[in-house]
Amino acid sequence: MPLVALTGGIASGKSTIARRLAEHGAVIVDADQLVRDVQQPGSRVLAAIAAEFGERMLRTDGSLDRAALGARVFGDEAAVAQLNAIVHPAVRAESARRFAEALADDPATVVVYDVPLLVEARVGDPWELVIVAHAPADVRRRRLVELRGMSGSDADARIASQASDEDRLAVADVVIDTDGALEDTLRQVDEVWQRLNEHIAARAAASEA
Repeated sequence: MPLVALTGGIASGKSTIARRLAEHGAVIVDADQLVRDVQQPGSRVLAAIAAEFGERMLRTDGSLDRAALGARVFGDEAAVAQLNAIVHPAVRAESARRFAEALADDPATVVVYDVPLLVEARVGDPWELVIVAHAPADVRRRRLVELRGMSGSDADARIASQASDEDRLAVADVVIDTDGALEDTLRQVDEVWQRLNEHIAARAAASEA
């Protein structure tokens, strides 16, 4: 079972790439969804978040108030580290369970882990290929403002809070340039899929060199 990591900065077109890979038959495991899943009401993760950051992080129905938590930790490196220490081990365990589940269902399936924080949290995992969705920061800023309604300062802050383009590109085996038209992005994804075994072989050869 090839295990592929797909990463990219905010508004880099990563979700578009994931959808196209799913159309080709890949099993997509979404790290953001895993985070939401492990923080469900009644979970040990949610209880730990409330204990660490206060009951005000919870809504009246017992679910996580994501906006409140985001406001509490954003820009506070120590708080982010505390939150990551709670959430990341649970996400790692759940992702491993889902990878194994996909393998059990079909040993030949291609599993793609759609993970925004690869450089920050999962770069050392045994990926057989790392795909990076890439668009320059100014392009991603414009998308955040024009398509998601963010202010310019909020967009800048979100981009700055993530790994740099240079750091992501440094770990890439394959880069998909999402700066152009949608058709061009999809064409690149199709080409990567068609040559997936070649790319995986090239990474393996490079690691042994």
